[in-house]
Order: sequence, then structure tokens, then C-alpha cells
Amino acid sequence: MTMKKWIAAICLLPAMAVWAQTDKPITIVVPTAAGGGNDAMARTVGQKMSVLLGRTVIVENKAGANGALAAEYVARAAPDGNTLMFGYIATHSMNPALQKLRYDPIKDFEPVGLVGYSPTVLVVNPTVKAKDVKELVKLLKDKPDAYSFASAGNGTAPHFTAELFKLTTQTQPLHVPYKGSAPAITDTIGGQTQLMFPSLFTALPYIKSGKLNGLAIAGAKRSSVLPNVPTLKEQGIDGVDVEQWYGFFAPAKTPKETIAKLNQSLNKALADPEIIKRLEGHGADVESGTPEQLGDLVKKDLAKWRSVVQRAKLQAD
Repeated sequence: MTMKKWIAAICLLPAMAVWAQTDKPITIVVPTAAGGGNDAMARTVGQKMSVLLGRTVIVENKAGANGALAAEYVARAAPDGNTLMFGYIATHSMNPALQKLRYDPIKDFEPVGLVGYSPTVLVVNPTVKAKDVKELVKLLKDKPDAYSFASAGNGTAPHFTAELFKLTTQTQPLHVPYKGSAPAITDTIGGQTQLMFPSLFTALPYIKSGKLNGLAIAGAKRSSVLPNVPTLKEQGIDGVDVEQWYGFFAPAKTPKETIAKLNQSLNKALADPEIIKRLEGHGADVESGTPEQLGDLVKKDLAKWRSVVQRAKLQAD
């Protein structure tokens, strides 16, 4: 390390000490409604980070505009490490690929670290008389006006997965967007909508309780927590492979030393056996990493979904 870098590092130590010792809470902003999978995951990890950092960590739900409301809020927050976003595939790749937003998923954020992945699963209300995907496709083609699919909003994983499913199967169920996965899955359980592609993390409790029927995993392989549910590919539907990822982001220009401290506590939290058990028990695969790895994932995924939007000619409803 050069003398200039040593001096810069020493000068930053007082600021880091102030950040670590302040009584101000760290706020994790979740872009979906309370009660959904994102919310549960953020709270689980946030509680452990609170202990590791010796700081109060609170979770604030800012659902709206399909995640854009929360993203804009965090992008414009002070870059002091006290406001974080629990971002995911929709806020940082899908929705920005679908439409022009008032935030840039790359320029307006500093990646903190990856939390993990959860495959997308096709679920239907139990009144839908289909025991597999082949029977569901037949129903959708026989009565195209009788079925609708719920999503967590335009540009979210449930929306994109359903659109890819429609394109592949040449079916046309009506899209009903909601403000988050929690109200969307509630209405699918209630029968107001008949099918949905939520994350497995969100859907698993309802599949286990029999409130929803899981017909297929929209991923590369079966899930260990639902070993009897085949993938879409196994059932003849190829090209619909959507694995949702989740990660923490800070506002752009947050000091690298603060990001490093947050990344360290996040990765320690994700290494805790109890945290792993809780997340994996709901169908999520825990995976930590560096800020740079999360940043590379965002760039790669954003390019991928922009290509999908162009090929499928998707538009925000």
C-alpha cells in the first residue's frame, strides 16, 4: 500500500468508528408488502446483522410502482450506510429492462452482497382441475377467458415467468398485477385469480398446507423441499427457467469501507446455521459473495432480460 493510501485509510478510521457506534438505526427498505417472501427473508437476515453489528436494524416496507418506489427512495438516501435496500431480480434487472424508470439499477447503487436464490414455482388454486402442466395448458386453451394469473406487479419475476409461459405454450390467461407477492398470492388462494408463478420461498407454506397446488418448478432442477414436483422442462415446457436472486444494496457513493463492513456482517449472518436452516427450509438457496460479484450479476441479468423483453415484445400493462 502506498503512503497516500495509508494516510487516506487512517483518515477514514474516525468516520468508520462514528458509523459503527452511532445510535441511529440501520433501515432495510423492502420493495414489497409485508408478509411476502422478500419481507420474511429481509427480516430474518436483518435480525442477525443487527446482533453482529451491534446496531438496531429495522425493516421498512415501501411497496408501490413494482419496486420502483423503494428503489428511488434508497437511491436518493444519504450514502452513509444507514439506509439499505433489499433488492432482487425484479428491482435491479427485470423492471428496468421492461420500462424506463427514475433510477438506474447500476449507477444509483453500491452493491453490498448477495443473499441467495429461490426458484420460481407454478401454483394453481385447488379448484383448477389440473394435476399437471399438460392438463393446465389444455384448460387454458379450451377456455381462454376463464383463467387469470396474478403477479407481484409489472416487471416482477411472477410477471416475466408467466409471460414466458404464455409465449411458450401459446396460451392467453389474463394478467392481474398486484402491489407485491403477498396480496397476489392471497387472491390466488382465494380464487380471484387462478394461477401464479411466485418464488418457492413465498409459495412453499401454502403448498404444504394444501391452499395451493404446486404443478411445476420453473427452474433447472427439482427442489429438495418439493422433490415430487417436476420442472416445467420435465413436463415438456422448455425455455421457462426463472431463478430469483436477492441481495442488499446501498445508495451510490456510500464509502467502500462502510460497504466492506456491511458485507462482512451480511456474510457472517448467512454463514449462521440457524439462518441457513430458516431460509433453506422455505426453499431458498443461501449464497453469499462480494459486492463486486453482486454488481456483475446485476449487469449480466439486466442484459439478459432486456433481450427477453425485445424477443417476447413485452410491455408494462
